Amino acid sequence: MTVLAVDPGTAKCGLAVVARERGCLERVIVNREDLLSQVRQYLERFPVERVLVGGATGSKPVVQELKQHLAISVEVVDEFRTTERARGRYFQDHPPRGFWRLVPLGLQTPAVAIDDYAAIVMAEDWFSGKERQ
Repeated sequence: MTVLAVDPGTAKCGLAVVARERGCLERVIVNREDLLSQVRQYLERFPVERVLVGGATGSKPVVQELKQHLAISVEVVDEFRTTERARGRYFQDHPPRGFWRLVPLGLQTPAVAIDDYAAIVMAEDWFSGKERQ
């Protein structure tokens, strides 16, 4: 099963296409006004069965827009502590170098936005919840 997770925001949104067995296939951060276009591109390129949207900041208009313009199931999911866990995931993929290796990760901030990593974490949480059911 493959899902498209969206971490909604007012200015930008993180997106991640995640497959249960293969993990993250693609991730990106887009401006809010480009969200629908990017979602459509992913739906054409990947066998997405469901769109997951984080239920916190900026989610209502995003959910309404996606449900209005797409013929696919859109589900609101919990975003509890996804940003915190996304930071850890970012540093797994981009370990600190040089002097920064000596600084604890809890004191570091990623050099870029990590909304796409938050989307990955949401999708993985959703898959974990489905496996328990």
